[in-house]
Amino acid sequence: MSIAPILTLSADELSEAEAALLAAPDSEYMSAGQLDFFRQRLRAERDALLQSAHDTTQHLHEFERTPDPSDRASLEEDHSLELRVRDRERKHLHTIDEALVRIDDGTYGWCEFTGDPIGIARLLARPTATLSLEAQELHERKRKMRGR
Repeated sequence: MSIAPILTLSADELSEAEAALLAAPDSEYMSAGQLDFFRQRLRAERDALLQSAHDTTQHLHEFERTPDPSDRASLEEDHSLELRVRDRERKHLHTIDEALVRIDDGTYGWCEFTGDPIGIARLLARPTATLSLEAQELHERKRKMRGR
């Protein structure tokens, strides 16, 4: 399966590429073409997050001093929210980098708990997934029972 670079695909073409991945036989699971698709998708997502981080940094540097206390409080709240979003994005960048390492070492797409396939549908929905849906549900039930 050959897939054009993701950044050059229209929404319809991307949808067709995803449909082709879903329709592929089990014997093609995590083939070179599929791994290339997910590598490109993860890199595109990583690039978008890095651009967002750059934009946030630029915006925070443009912080204007304002004499009005309510305006200043509003700006500080906005900046606090931006920093929380940026922290989530930083953590997500880490999971993307880990997924790219898994692609390179041949473990991408395989559940780290059971060793079973995670599944194309789940990876399309969450390309950084490390657990199959069943293993993730089990993990969440155990965590809920421990009160975390």
